[in-house]
Amino acid sequence: MSIKLVINLPVKDLARSTRFFATLGFSFDQRIANENMNALIINDDSHVLLVNKPYFKSITEKAKKDIANATTTEVILQLRVESRQQVDALVDQALASGGQPASDPNDQGFLYGRSFQDLDDHLWDVFYMNPDAS
Repeated sequence: MSIKLVINLPVKDLARSTRFFATLGFSFDQRIANENMNALIINDDSHVLLVNKPYFKSITEKAKKDIANATTTEVILQLRVESRQQVDALVDQALASGGQPASDPNDQGFLYGRSFQDLDDHLWDVFYMNPDAS
């Protein structure tokens, strides 16, 4: 069985969020792009669907759920990258593009990570795990 992951993420300003993630080097699946959403490509098997809040709310209302706000966190999105340098480059670019730091760096030797909040205060962790560490 082949399963692909798509995460729906509410955003205040779809165009602004799209620009933010484009500056981090991500591309988008234009087949899904419209005035309500844009599909951020993480890799062939994972996407984050940036969804404008009014449209997202129309979906969650059907399930009688509210949208989490900046004072609550329901998920932390984690990106595993191939090197410590990629961790630093991606998080540094996020901070330079308007993101905010989320926590102190996590350096455990075999594992290195840093975190940021995107323009909508969603938490993102970027980490590298050394495959040769025992």
